[in-house]
Amino acid sequence: MAATRPTTDRLHLTLMLILTFSTGVIDAVGYLGLDRVFTGNMTGNVVLLGMAVAGGDDLPVLRPALALLFFMVGAVLAGRLLRKAPAGWSGRTSVAFGSVAVGTTAIAVVVGFMDVNADEILGSVITSALATVMGIQAAAAKRLKVAEITTVVVTSTITGLASDSRLAGGKGAFWARRALAILLIGLGAVAGGFALLIDLWVGVAISALLSAVVAIAGHVRYRQDRAALRDAELSEIAV
Repeated sequence: MAATRPTTDRLHLTLMLILTFSTGVIDAVGYLGLDRVFTGNMTGNVVLLGMAVAGGDDLPVLRPALALLFFMVGAVLAGRLLRKAPAGWSGRTSVAFGSVAVGTTAIAVVVGFMDVNADEILGSVITSALATVMGIQAAAAKRLKVAEITTVVVTSTITGLASDSRLAGGKGAFWARRALAILLIGLGAVAGGFALLIDLWVGVAISALLSAVVAIAGHVRYRQDRAALRDAELSEIAV
């Protein structure tokens, strides 16, 4: 079991980096295709709301406010689900990330068959639903505790990369994963922007596919680790 643990940790890091890319895709789709609302990066919504209150011209209020609210709802739901789960990946973690994949897939289907920008209420429902699944994702990633990777925001990652760098007199801890997280969320935004050139649903579908890959790969490794641990315990008993 001890020999497989670094490999499992590395897999978890890779999966969280994939979700970071996915967040970039979703935020680009939300901001560029759904009336300037962030469904993953809640800092952006708070800033938008602040500027709107201060009288910013043509800035959205309803959708960013709803996104902020439903992101918190998603995080609460995931927090309740994972409250009694053991450390690391568990069956409940698989359920959480699986629900993100299923929810995002359902949203992609709706967006693919309906013109959500033609109906203000439907558009707000879609952005709220996206924010909910992103809240679940963020809370599940936080519970998994992959150092320096939150999947939904990179401000603290940028701060850590700079302040802990050798230029700042630090040791450059986690510099590679921090740099990758920053790069991937940016590349995700690029991919989301290009996806919009095809159709709105394409970016959401990309995110849904990536979420499904993460949920399945994480669950398979969890089952493998459980089986390895069980075999090791039986071997000890036999001895």
